[in-house]
Amino acid sequence: MRDSIKTSGLVLLVVFLAACGNQASEDAQEPAVRWNLPEVVLTEDGLPDPSILAPVQVLHRGNGTQPQGLDPHITEGVPSTHVQRDLFESLVVRGPDGRIIPGAAEGWETSGDGLTWTFFLRPDVRWSNGDYLTAEDWLYSLRRAVDPATGSRTSILLKPIRNAEPIIAGEMDPEQLGVRIIDEHTLEITLEAPNPLLVEVLSHSVAYPIHRATVEAHGDRWARPGTMVSNGAYQLEELAMQSHIKLVRNPYFRENDRVIIDEVYFYPTEDLAAELMRYRAGEIDWTYEVPNTQFNWIEANLSDELHISDWFGTYYFGFNTMREPYDDPRVTTALSLAIDRTIITTKLRRFGEQPSFSFTPPGLDGYDPPQPEWASWTQQQREERARELMAEAGYGPDNPLTLEIRYNTHEDHKRVSLAIAAMWEQVLGVRASLINEEFRVFLATRRARAITEVFRAGWIGNYLDPMYFLELFHSDNQQNDVGFFNDEYDALLARAARTADRAERFATLKQAERILLETQPFAPIYTYVTRRVVKPYVRGWQSNIVDQHPTRYMYILRQDPVVDEDA
Repeated sequence: MRDSIKTSGLVLLVVFLAACGNQASEDAQEPAVRWNLPEVVLTEDGLPDPSILAPVQVLHRGNGTQPQGLDPHITEGVPSTHVQRDLFESLVVRGPDGRIIPGAAEGWETSGDGLTWTFFLRPDVRWSNGDYLTAEDWLYSLRRAVDPATGSRTSILLKPIRNAEPIIAGEMDPEQLGVRIIDEHTLEITLEAPNPLLVEVLSHSVAYPIHRATVEAHGDRWARPGTMVSNGAYQLEELAMQSHIKLVRNPYFRENDRVIIDEVYFYPTEDLAAELMRYRAGEIDWTYEVPNTQFNWIEANLSDELHISDWFGTYYFGFNTMREPYDDPRVTTALSLAIDRTIITTKLRRFGEQPSFSFTPPGLDGYDPPQPEWASWTQQQREERARELMAEAGYGPDNPLTLEIRYNTHEDHKRVSLAIAAMWEQVLGVRASLINEEFRVFLATRRARAITEVFRAGWIGNYLDPMYFLELFHSDNQQNDVGFFNDEYDALLARAARTADRAERFATLKQAERILLETQPFAPIYTYVTRRVVKPYVRGWQSNIVDQHPTRYMYILRQDPVVDEDA
């Protein structure tokens, strides 16, 4: 769907976008719900006492857009990974607080030179069909992930493993991957260079185990109800497009006796106002997000249920540098300079997002992301420089730049895209049209690069390291949708990957990020926060910077009748 924009009053547009949708919900105050919940009492083994639990343990979760799919080696996007995190258990996992803990491996040890990692597998890990999981399954799965025939766009994350990079490039056979079986319950992984981040990488969905017999029997249709075999706390029961995904407890999960939620529903939601209405009606227990347009109403009526926390990610606009004029840093820098990030974060977002000028978000101990010189300028100074750069590139009133902005269907993405298009028109005379696409179509369009010019994007850190962000722009990364290719940049990433000293490694990564900032193949807009409402009877849920919340750690409290003492 295409939306044209011709705006002469930027302030009026932003005020309209920020207010749109507020009136109906803010005209009336809604009385606060009085929850009568029992005090949480834990048993000696750390589980909630059965007396405080609701008799029906079913959780209903909002989950953003329709997931691209459920094959963890192929799919991308946060909605898919939320579901996969319940379906699969990797060698290592994240606890409720987001920290890495042992998963299917009960422990591991590293050789003195840091090159060899040995994982000791739990003997009681089973697939959802009852089969036992062995080192052979992990060997098959890791080889499948790096095999070019699989078509994984995240396989580059496994690059620390010996020979993974040439295998991904099609230069070596997957059997040459640096992974071998010691015995049925012992797996050895050999690295190209010492890399303490291996356990972080192995928590990613690209390292999840896959049931070989199921894949070989059903091909690319294996990850569907009735055929999917997984090893996590839950198994797939229903997948209704644009309706819901239903998971039920996996009776063979190694810690099934500690799992309390029996069923979990994931609901795809593109209309945030509709999701909030479902939450208020009691149809869902937590929202994926909350609409910015109802910020005031939510603060007034649901403040005790509103959870806002930092999220390790960057919202940005990407430029397809494979096409003119986006291969010209003067043009991309001008477009980035002309964006008033303060207006976007304070008028449109309003939940604490911070303006961003680097790609790596802040918050990493020891890594202070480099900033372009103009990050400290006033917005007026940035706009003046933007006009100068566009004039140098040959664009101006007599030759305005015309472009298309693509975004996946979502009311917030539309508002931000409209605002940025208006800023570009007002400051630079750019004529922009907006095109929204369903998420899977949007990803395919970005990948192809054939018609994409400018697109909205976000990158969320699966683990807390700048490499996770900077590797996105490596020449060999299949998710490098901006088409950024730079030999010096690639060499710096390679050097950092082989550097054991943390301070030296971070210094090298800073050099690489400065190259990105000089060429501006993207325009960082803001750093993310998570913002959602959660019913107070949902417990075991914790905010964390990676926004990972496996259902296996949660439970639902008993809700007792409220006694009106004034009656």
